[in-house]
Amino acid sequence: MAGAIWAITESGDDGLKSISFEVIACGQALAEALGSSLEAVVMAADGSAAAEALGAKRVDAVRVIEDAALAPYTPDAYTAALAQAIEADSPSLVLFPHTYQARDWVPRLAAEVDAGFISDVIAHRVDGDETVFVRQPYQGKLNSDCVFAGDGPNIVSLQLGAYLADDAAAGDGSAEIVKQPVDLDGAASRTEVLETFQEVADRVDLSRADVIVAVGRGIGKQEQIPIVEELSEALGAQLAASRPVCDNEWLPMDRQIGSSGQTVTPKLYVAVGISGAIQHLVGMKNSGTIVAINKDPNAPVFSVSSYGIVGDLFEIVPELTNQIREAKGTG
Repeated sequence: MAGAIWAITESGDDGLKSISFEVIACGQALAEALGSSLEAVVMAADGSAAAEALGAKRVDAVRVIEDAALAPYTPDAYTAALAQAIEADSPSLVLFPHTYQARDWVPRLAAEVDAGFISDVIAHRVDGDETVFVRQPYQGKLNSDCVFAGDGPNIVSLQLGAYLADDAAAGDGSAEIVKQPVDLDGAASRTEVLETFQEVADRVDLSRADVIVAVGRGIGKQEQIPIVEELSEALGAQLAASRPVCDNEWLPMDRQIGSSGQTVTPKLYVAVGISGAIQHLVGMKNSGTIVAINKDPNAPVFSVSSYGIVGDLFEIVPELTNQIREAKGTG
């Protein structure tokens, strides 16, 4: 691969988003397999703090694109800035997090620089000189192998949770920081930002949870959910659910895990009464340790589980809760 691999990062009010490090982890794996260099890219009005954090990772360089027009975010400014950078330095592959923001502007970028674009990728493999990217159309019912026909620049967006942020291991902190000049004075924005949308304050961000207990339709009815809530509290976990539970309004929609909910990678994921439809597995299969409790020994969730308990959840969950409380000395 002739050009470098760029890993585009994304920041929020409290700094770099965790998915930025997932993108770097993917870039590291690709760079090693393809013999390419890897550069992390920051786009901001002031990217100094993000650049310093990224410089401590195992990357060859941190490319900083700074301009006052990049804050607040608008699709036209972001497209114009990165298009200039791509045309100037010709990376072979540009990796993005598949976030709402990226979905808004990356297709425009691909059209602007005449690049191939494979979106929502969950995995990759390198077959000789060919890199194959895997995505899951039809709400995760199929795995589709995709390859680029041209030499680049090519663009890929990565599904949240497809790569582990922890794999973006720290480096020696000596990555070169490169200021990428852009000129946005003539880049007219068709968007005027009047207000930045803020989600409700009590919305749960399950992607940040280290421990999750998720409940499925096996719980039977809403009145039984406190059984699982007690287990969640004993573990110090966030409570989550499969889609049927949220569709029935037994728990809020922001608790839903899966292709139409949140994608998570906690250290521990406990699935209670969840059979494991592919749409749910897509959202949690990369968790560190997965414990499944289900009365059906053939439930698909057991195929991704580290530990499986076959039996009646109404007997197992209360006993497990008691054992955890005793072990913690809180029983």
